[in-house]
Amino acid sequence: MKYAIALAGNIVVDSIKYIAEYPGKLELTAIRRVERSLGGAVPNVGIDLAKLAPDMPLKAVGFVGEDDNGAYALSVLSRCPSIDLSDVNRAGLNSFTDVMTVESTGERTFFTFKGADSLLNAETIPVDRLDCDIFHIGYALLLDGLDAADDQYGTVMARVLAAVQARGIRTSLDVVSENSDRYARIVPPALKYADYFSVNEMEAERTSGVRLTEGGALIRANLRLALEKLKGMGVKRWAVIHTPALSCGLDERGEYVERETLKLPAGFIRGSVGAGDAFTAGLLLRAWQGANLGEALETANAAAALSLSTPGATEGMKTLAETMAFAESIRGIS
Repeated sequence: MKYAIALAGNIVVDSIKYIAEYPGKLELTAIRRVERSLGGAVPNVGIDLAKLAPDMPLKAVGFVGEDDNGAYALSVLSRCPSIDLSDVNRAGLNSFTDVMTVESTGERTFFTFKGADSLLNAETIPVDRLDCDIFHIGYALLLDGLDAADDQYGTVMARVLAAVQARGIRTSLDVVSENSDRYARIVPPALKYADYFSVNEMEAERTSGVRLTEGGALIRANLRLALEKLKGMGVKRWAVIHTPALSCGLDERGEYVERETLKLPAGFIRGSVGAGDAFTAGLLLRAWQGANLGEALETANAAAALSLSTPGATEGMKTLAETMAFAESIRGIS
């Protein structure tokens, strides 16, 4: 069977802990409630895609633990019949993330345990058996086996993407947000073999070296330069940056495209976990459908906005038709 999109990367159980505010160093704050949900690139993007396009065949590639969290991850993913789980293996302890979330604002901070995700590498990704139109990996910088150095390609992830491209499959990549200097070492080798690359402004800044924020504000005039830097690193089709105010990109012809995000009504946002993955799902769906970058950005913006309507990562997603109708309704009241 040929799949539309295969998704490889993190399969993480999120423990979402809601607090009133962040404590200072050595101070205490109360956790008001706790929720468990499935997170990571494979579940978030995969479930969002399964909801956006229920008839689209998808494949998941990765590892879950042999523990209770691993069983929970498989049980949640199995609710989406369009996602083939035959290449999701079990070993060790499942990766998990504690998501500390301020109730009043939805702001969150992540504490992660890498676990079984680290077993994903060039030997455990079934490149020779992949039969799909697009292969997506998320998230670089959080996958020890793929982020590891490779003498020929720079990183193991670059080796895998090169092998996938050699099979005539389009490739896609995103990264995780972290406060480090690892971007310049780990991300560029993979971009040589990426057809699509989507990041937020902080990730784009650290990867490209172009300053995009100052005092918390977006430096809008520098977005195109950052995108040109990313394309220059090898991105073949779409290099994309998404921000709270807008999304933008350079397409396969090098043309700059920009779309404003939706102006959401007061009280709409109930959580921001998974918004970036929802954006990625919208982008990948429209890339697979053959849409142009402008159309893809509109869909990705709408999908990301919908994901903000619920505390979890994927609960707010709807079909593509419903998602675009939602976007039109928001424009009609803004």
